Amino acid sequence: MAASLNKVTLIGNLGRDPEIRTTGDGKEIANFSIATGESWKDKATGERKERTEWHRVVIFSEGLVRVVKNYVKKGTKLYIEGQLQTRKWVDNENQERYTTEVVLQNFNSSLILLDSRGENSLQNSNNDTKSTPPAFDNSELDDEIPF
Repeated sequence: MAASLNKVTLIGNLGRDPEIRTTGDGKEIANFSIATGESWKDKATGERKERTEWHRVVIFSEGLVRVVKNYVKKGTKLYIEGQLQTRKWVDNENQERYTTEVVLQNFNSSLILLDSRGENSLQNSNNDTKSTPPAFDNSELDDEIPF
């Protein structure tokens, strides 16, 4: 099989406050929808057009859930990286339904708060976050690749 890649990168705003749920074994999961948009000028009419796309996001990573619980609310601008996953479920009328979501879990996902409050943070799922989001200072990083 040829190589493949399942990676989603989005920058957008939350449509409402995130929902935090707890699984039977006590693990917390964050759910929210993020809106992305585009605008353009219609060539035929010269009219300004806009389109908004809504994306369902699910976060399983403990550190990222903690960041969402403490710092994310309706209107927050986020940068997220995750993977697309489609899951099957049965609705109240016993009909099979499918939902495609952007899932953040494991080490290949990230979340950056982009609000203008100066609280930007990069969080990977393997970070153990404290009560305030850490700032990342890359001024002392070497540009040389060590191998």
